[in-house]
Amino acid sequence: MQYLDQVIAQPNFWKNPTPAYQALQEIEYSIFYKHQQYQRWCSILEDIKAALELLELSADEQLWQEVQINLTQLQQELETADIRQLLSDPHDKKGALLTITAEVDNADSQYWAYMLLKMYWRWGKSHDYQLDVVEISEGNEGGVKYATLEITASCAYGYLKSETGTHQLQQISPFDVTNSLRTSLPNVEVIPILGESVEWEIPEKDLQITRWQCNSRNINHSEIWVKVLHIPSGISVFCDQERSQMQNKEKALAILKSKLLAMPTAGYAYALAQGVQQVDEIQPRLIKFLSNKLIREYILHPYTKVKDLRTNVETSAATEVLDGKIDLFIKAYLQQPSQTTLVDKEALDNSK
Repeated sequence: MQYLDQVIAQPNFWKNPTPAYQALQEIEYSIFYKHQQYQRWCSILEDIKAALELLELSADEQLWQEVQINLTQLQQELETADIRQLLSDPHDKKGALLTITAEVDNADSQYWAYMLLKMYWRWGKSHDYQLDVVEISEGNEGGVKYATLEITASCAYGYLKSETGTHQLQQISPFDVTNSLRTSLPNVEVIPILGESVEWEIPEKDLQITRWQCNSRNINHSEIWVKVLHIPSGISVFCDQERSQMQNKEKALAILKSKLLAMPTAGYAYALAQGVQQVDEIQPRLIKFLSNKLIREYILHPYTKVKDLRTNVETSAATEVLDGKIDLFIKAYLQQPSQTTLVDKEALDNSK
């Protein structure tokens, strides 16, 4: 709620009734949520204490297992709440679009991209988030060339913004009979879902929309795809996961809108400063700067280690990390004095 305090402190806050009302609603919700959360933790703790008292009188394996489950659940929820306190950017509360790109067209890189997709899926499921693969291009041997995961949950972007960058894997290639050691470098890009929160539409003249053309009445799932290209920036979004072509078009436009508004480029930062209508100021050469920075190493051979290169946090429990346990990296990143924001200073400095 730190940014809300800053908003309320503005001299003209009370002069604009609508945003003032929305800010107060958010504060009210935050207080209610925290109260409900606190009551839930107290309830779990009371259940644990009652079970331990019974176990002192008589051993019960099933009851002991329930105690362990409740303790694990309480620990995870407290850890999530602890991380949530570190979120201060106005966009941190948004949902997230996480895109993984293999970059190199080979089986090892595509399989590592698929492993990353599973890692983030499992992380989301462990937090009971709503997940949806909205964009995917499959590789030739079970991997993926690229995929976009939509995480619809409060603060998903705040948690996952730390994942933007290149994730390097070192392992014995499962596709090479000589058992050679291979390095793969897929990119991860995380942006907040902003489409419905801004009153702005992409000019039609800047869009090129391609649809599957079919005159047959028998249309299968793979024949309802839509590809939307933003001409000034060169950004394209391909969607084929929805039930109809219209839904795929709407989803593609929503993703494109979020990507444009979240773009950490000097050109777009200027456009935002002048008003979002100046979208032609986008500079395509700067689009992927942040996602090309190496941020984490995953070593599976000759030993196991995962190390974040920005915070120096590391663990030998690589299997657990790949199973979705990445909160230790997220928390360490958020605890840094200066975090990566929506318009990243480093991107601006390097674009001059």
